Amino acid sequence: MSNRTESYLVGLVGDGVMPSLTPHMHEREGDVQGLRYLYRPIDLLEIKEPAESVGDLLKSARSLGFNGLNITHPCKQLVLQHLDEVSQDARRLGAVNTVVIEDGRFVGHNTDFSGFAAALASGLPGAGLDRVVQLGAGGAGSAVAYALLTAGVRQLDLVDMDPARGAARAAQLAGFFPDRTVTARTTAELPQLMLLADGLVHCTPVGMAAHPGVPLDLDLLEPRHWVADIVYRPIDTELVLAARAKGCEVLDGGRMAVGQAADAFRIFTGLEPDAGRMRSHFLELVAAEEVAA
Repeated sequence: MSNRTESYLVGLVGDGVMPSLTPHMHEREGDVQGLRYLYRPIDLLEIKEPAESVGDLLKSARSLGFNGLNITHPCKQLVLQHLDEVSQDARRLGAVNTVVIEDGRFVGHNTDFSGFAAALASGLPGAGLDRVVQLGAGGAGSAVAYALLTAGVRQLDLVDMDPARGAARAAQLAGFFPDRTVTARTTAELPQLMLLADGLVHCTPVGMAAHPGVPLDLDLLEPRHWVADIVYRPIDTELVLAARAKGCEVLDGGRMAVGQAADAFRIFTGLEPDAGRMRSHFLELVAAEEVAA
């Protein structure tokens, strides 16, 4: 059980994590809740450590009194072998992004999937879930697909540029959710798929500042569709702006970013975060970045 007189020391391990907004979100929520909460980025590129050193970093964090670590690319899979316990969802996904240190033990969780599930529930309440098209089945895409099926999607069409990866992911998910239909599809099938779909979820790098553009023909979007993007730099991607202009209900990528951070905060502290407050702060941070740029 958490204690408000306790102090919290948390970190984020991964490549290129210095610009991450996650530390700011955690620390601000800790401040508002009256906690002594310090969140440090541990950038493998800065400390010149390979991804394979994640196990040693966990042990060092334990020795230094850390309460836990968030784990990001390229360590989400590598960290599994160093954990004492892993949640069922993280085990199924084969990826951990949150490790809490409890009584000297390392316990792994995945808040990418739970963060998207929370974002979907809060940002698109009542969204049709009979049939959904998802673009991208990589690491983040795996977590999102799992979240969609957990949320009740009956039929999920996975479209990935790597057909073998898409087929493998679809087969794995179908095994976890035998009462659903999960099918690997090709980009050539998108026109027909979108005619049948309730919503579209985008999980590729297209739309990021370094990869501008849109991931599909925008003429395939209709006002009846809902559209979710997981890209949040920029928060208003070309896809988000176009979907909104067409009258679609839209879920921007910041919702998932906040959702995973809120869930990790809860895991680390045992206290309930205010996700709405964390989103407001997140949007402030993104706006400040855009002004600085």
